Formats: sequence, structure tokens, C-alpha cells
Amino acid sequence: MSKRKVIIIGPAFPFRGGVANFNNALAQEYYDRGDQVILYSFTLQYPGFLFPGTTQYESGEAPKNLKIKTLINSVNPFNWINVARKINAEKPDYVVVRYWLPFMAPCLGTIARLLNKKIKILAITDNVIPHEKRIGDTLFTRYFVKSCDAFLSLSASVLDDLSKFTNTTYKKFIPHPIYNVFGDKIPKAKALENLGLNSEDKHLLFFGFVRKYKGLDLMLKAMGDSRIKAMGIKLIIAGEFYDDKTEYTDLIADLGIAKNIIMKSDFIPANKVKDYFCSADMITQTYRTATQSGVTQIAYSFDRPMLVTDVGGLAEIVPHNKVGYVTSQNPTEIADAIIDFYTNNKEEEFSDNTSLEKKRFSWKFFIEGLDELMDSVKK
Repeated sequence: MSKRKVIIIGPAFPFRGGVANFNNALAQEYYDRGDQVILYSFTLQYPGFLFPGTTQYESGEAPKNLKIKTLINSVNPFNWINVARKINAEKPDYVVVRYWLPFMAPCLGTIARLLNKKIKILAITDNVIPHEKRIGDTLFTRYFVKSCDAFLSLSASVLDDLSKFTNTTYKKFIPHPIYNVFGDKIPKAKALENLGLNSEDKHLLFFGFVRKYKGLDLMLKAMGDSRIKAMGIKLIIAGEFYDDKTEYTDLIADLGIAKNIIMKSDFIPANKVKDYFCSADMITQTYRTATQSGVTQIAYSFDRPMLVTDVGGLAEIVPHNKVGYVTSQNPTEIADAIIDFYTNNKEEEFSDNTSLEKKRFSWKFFIEGLDELMDSVKK
């Protein structure tokens, strides 16, 4: 197979979060295969007043081998012209554009429109209809979608959503690959020691930025179930709050579960992710809405059982009663699954099954599917 030259447009190191982690991992897979790959990232991603967290950046070492150009200003149209000119000069076989938020549509859609007409443009669409809707979302998304030649979604539900914006046949669904950027699995005892947690306790994990749609309140209500309290199960909440934290601390107090909650409400750096996942008996994602989630793929990478709610694409990724549980958003049903997990000692069985199930989520499979889609595009 001839080597390809690929440019990926989207956040990359030192930007933090799931989209940046994905782009870094995708570029690494191209590099490992022998392709030429360049990441075109941002000098400015979000203006400070639009960013709900403490910082958009993470510390640590840059990924080895990756060529990252931090050039894009998301709010400067003159910059978009310059970026498109630089990409055209690279003469890539195709350009991969990450689309996860309508706010980025003017920037990304304009850059795509200014590329040489011979260059194929693929959009990897995390969402086309955002979890938290705002005026202008549909207009912005339509503008972006019209600038691309092909679409790859990470969940079947997003593929369906795309039909509202385009009738192209150049689209496909490939599940989110497993993250391979957080290191190797470590023994649970070591992970607990690294976090200073009691090895005698039972630990569940709720991981990632806290936003309304992620349903932490549902998980907290499940933790308030008298059966959960009686078993002394603890919930680790690991991630920065993008919502008002007091809403959750008040709920914890009202439910009388403070002693069952371990709050780690700072951003979790990449080199500590394995400690949180490897210390947990099960990973919980009690989302209210979802398309797909990188958290499930991190759980797979560390062979961790999962509990997810039946929304979006989560049930596609987590076979019920095989690698974990798929429940409704009812806190009692969530609690029922947790009780079943511990009462019937499901951890080892589910963990063994995740190590088998995750084989269908390889990066090699992902970019081969991506290549196949782009090879089919006629320009």
C-alpha cells in the first residue's frame, strides 16, 4: 500500500480533553504505519470567557514523533485564510477535520472551503447536534457539513443525525477506538496506593468533566440507596466541574452520603488516568444524553467493567451483562445493577470479557476503515 500524506485539523497537545487525546492517538497510528501526518492545532481554541474550566492546557511531555503545528485561531477569519494556504502548500492526500461543537463551524468550515478542490476532506463528527443546544447550532452545523466530502461518525446515532444535514453516501460509522495513550494497566493495589485509597473499600469511578448531560446527579441518587450505603461502597468523582459544584455538594449532603464520596475535582493529568481506572471496581457513566464516549474506551484499555445508561451509542459499545450493565436513568435501577455486581462478584468475569471485547476497537481497524471511505470519494 502506498504511503499517504494526511493532515488532521483539531486540538492536539498541549490542549487537553478527549478530542485532543483522540487526535494525538490517531496521528500516532498513522505515524506507526509509515504515513506522513501533521496535526494542525489551535493557538486559540476558545476565548477565555467561553471556557468553563480552569485551563485549556495540560502539562507533561509532548507526544513523541508527532508533528504538531499550532496555527489556528478559532475567531480570526484572516488567520483561517493563512492556515488554508499553508495546508494547500502541503499537498495532502486528504484532510481529516474534527467536528465536535457548532462554535467551531465558521472556522473549520471556512478553512475547508478554502482548500484546493483536489484535496479530499473528511469530517470525523463526534456530534452534529450538541448535548447542550444553543441558538444558531443548526445553521453553523449546516455550514460546516456543506464544506466536507465525507463523514465518519463514532456512533450510529450521529450517523443518523447527519441525514438531517446531508444526503451524501460517503459516510460510515466506526466505533471509537480504544485509547492507547494512558499507559499500561497496573495492579489495583498499586493504583489504590498511588491515590492514597483504602484497599479494603469498594470503589466505583465517575470520570471526566462534570456537565449536566453526564448525569452525575443520577449516580449520586443511586449512591443514596440504602443498600449501597449498607455495603459501604464509595464513589470516586474524578474530574473538573463545568457546572456549579454546589448543586452536587448540596445533593451529597441531602442524601447523607458524604462519607461515601471521594472528590477529586481537579483536571486529571494524562499520567494519572491509569491510577483512577485501575483502582476502580467498575466505571460508571449515568449519562442523560450521549453519542459516544471516550471514557468507555479508556475503561476498555484497562479491562474495567462498566455501567452505562441506555442513551445514544453507549449500549452499542457496552454489551449488557457481558462487560457490564446497561440501565435506564432511574437511580433505583442503577443501584440494582451495582448491588448485582458486588453481590454476585461480577468483576473478574466482566474484566475478562472486556479484554476479549476490546479487540474490535483497534486503531488499525479504524484508520483502515477511514482509508476505505476516502478511497471511495470521487473528486
